[in-house]
Amino acid sequence: MYSENDFVPISILQHILFCERRAALVLLENLWDDNISTAEGTVLHERAHQAETDSRGTLIVARGLWLRSFWLGLCGKADVVEFQLLNDEADKLGARLTGKEGLYRPFPVEYKRGHLRSEKSFEVQLCAQALCLEEMLDTEVVAGALYYGKTRRRKEIKFDKLLRDQTKSAVLKVHELLKSGVTPRVQYQKKCDFCSLSSQCLPKVTGTQRSVARYLVQAYKEQGDEASS
Repeated sequence: MYSENDFVPISILQHILFCERRAALVLLENLWDDNISTAEGTVLHERAHQAETDSRGTLIVARGLWLRSFWLGLCGKADVVEFQLLNDEADKLGARLTGKEGLYRPFPVEYKRGHLRSEKSFEVQLCAQALCLEEMLDTEVVAGALYYGKTRRRKEIKFDKLLRDQTKSAVLKVHELLKSGVTPRVQYQKKCDFCSLSSQCLPKVTGTQRSVARYLVQAYKEQGDEASS
């Protein structure tokens, strides 16, 4: 069990799976810089949070719902959580809502920009929301969806054991990173070119720079080879 002082944001899971250094720059060094992709994503999230909770027949749609888990040490805001009224009161997948009769099945929906695609970090972020809901509502959340703004299409995600284990592993990695207080050294990869923190991280400069010690050893070796020849 974690205390509220130890909570980390659910959103950091997307960063830790993309790059541990980026997660550290955001979490430990409070760095963030929007590019066009992240800016569009922010606008999409804000729109999702604007409207209040509303009902559509047997469906309740809650927007901007705050989530937390003391077991995982997580907190954050869900874009949308849909609660579908169940016909069977004996259904174990339902939860009771304050001021409502019957049992409701929670279904988290995370908004993402771009086109419909498979993205493990998005799935882990969504699964983390489900784990928070399970703890808060004392029920099981079996599925959710990623909504892609460009195509206005949903991709349903099943929260199977593999995804749950990957999510818990990512959460643990974030807590370990926070506890260490150490920002990992940069290792340049092609994906660095698309990172919004590239200008602060400077992966092409620091990621390919040889150490001074290695440089001196190599220079000494080359000098010795010239002398022997």
